[in-house]
Amino acid sequence: MTQPPESITVDLPSLRLHALSWGPSGGRLVLCLHGFPDSAWSWARVATGLAERGFRVVAPFMRGYAPTGPAPDNSYHVAALMQDVLDLHEKLGGGREAVVVGHDWGAFVVNALLAYPDSPFAVHVTMSVPNVALLATARGAALRPLAPMLRQARNSWYVMFFQAPWLPERVLPRVIPRLWRQWGPSGRAPGADLFAALAALPTVRHRRAAVGYYRALARGTRPSGRYAWLHEYTLATPFHPVLHLQGQDDGAIVMRFTDVVASLLPAGSSVVRIPAAGHFLQIEQPAAVTEALLSRLCDSCPA
Repeated sequence: MTQPPESITVDLPSLRLHALSWGPSGGRLVLCLHGFPDSAWSWARVATGLAERGFRVVAPFMRGYAPTGPAPDNSYHVAALMQDVLDLHEKLGGGREAVVVGHDWGAFVVNALLAYPDSPFAVHVTMSVPNVALLATARGAALRPLAPMLRQARNSWYVMFFQAPWLPERVLPRVIPRLWRQWGPSGRAPGADLFAALAALPTVRHRRAAVGYYRALARGTRPSGRYAWLHEYTLATPFHPVLHLQGQDDGAIVMRFTDVVASLLPAGSSVVRIPAAGHFLQIEQPAAVTEALLSRLCDSCPA
């Protein structure tokens, strides 16, 4: 049973952000960042569980996703997403005890925050996408075997496809259901959450924005304007400890990468594997995800 959220809008310096909110307005803030292809609605079950424990959960529709919509400045770099999260934390009065949870592309944002010494968040959580920056370190390179690398390249075929001009954003409504089937546990049919993900990308402009995340990262372009100062934290070595959650049956990420990253994370970090969960573990196993989050959050509660 999920608790109906409140729909809110927050005017940030760069765009108007739409979000879903659960729990008491005075509760400890937990920002939940969705990825691709997804929407803020995928957090509903986990958010309900956290709200029942007194947390205020806010899940924004990330830039490019309706109803937030395409970014006016057309920037989809990790630094731009990171700035949105920092601005949102400030606007909501998150304070020093706030929590940030990122899934998929949301995890890319949290991984960047892990490298930012002045991150305002007390707890950082990533889901489904481990900190790939660690694989580029000398020790990480020595630990990554060739076979999993080749399997991951095969799993990530869509990243290269998204580099093509104009076609990906036009065929995305047919690609997204395929990705959901491939990434989830075997035999589990996508349901209403898939429809919510499709509804968040209703036009070619929205879909071009979602694909733009992959184009900005893969092409190595630098953001301009107010995001430039954050670019150095994209794919940088983490500074803060992190809780990483990984679905045991994730069809998008090769588990060996998670194993390598787990051995390289900063002190105080931990990795929890969620059984019978694929890539969208907050949908597939919300109770287990909520339990893992509460365990970490209660450990970090102020005295």
